[in-house]
Amino acid sequence: MIDELQLKLCDIQGRLFELSAEKGYGSAVFIKAFMTSEIAKDLDSKYNRMQWAGEEYLLDEIVSANSDIASSDGEVFSADVIYWIGYLYRYWHFYTGERSVQIYKQAPVETMKRNYMMFHTMDPTLAIEDLKEIYGQNKE
Repeated sequence: MIDELQLKLCDIQGRLFELSAEKGYGSAVFIKAFMTSEIAKDLDSKYNRMQWAGEEYLLDEIVSANSDIASSDGEVFSADVIYWIGYLYRYWHFYTGERSVQIYKQAPVETMKRNYMMFHTMDPTLAIEDLKEIYGQNKE
């Protein structure tokens, strides 16, 4: 069961992703950089001060560590889409215990964007189960 604190962290990650779009960073570049970053790894740990750093600070840290983000000119996703992706990735971690990098391998940006319309109104646990099923089917 996901608790109140964990839901707050899902929201922070969703707002972080949303902020990257507001800054005009290419969404695919940003999301991949974040999901495979040390910061995502820190957020995956039981307790880490980064969990409460706030989205502005987290964004600065990610961009500092990945200079190509600021110069990326790929598609910038809408606020709704990118927030949902960020939120669901963190929820997925709390739901399964998987690390961000493992989650990203199963559901990369393209998969998340393609399935947004179908999954964004679902209960997050059902969306995650469906995304895991899609990954399993594609692996075979």
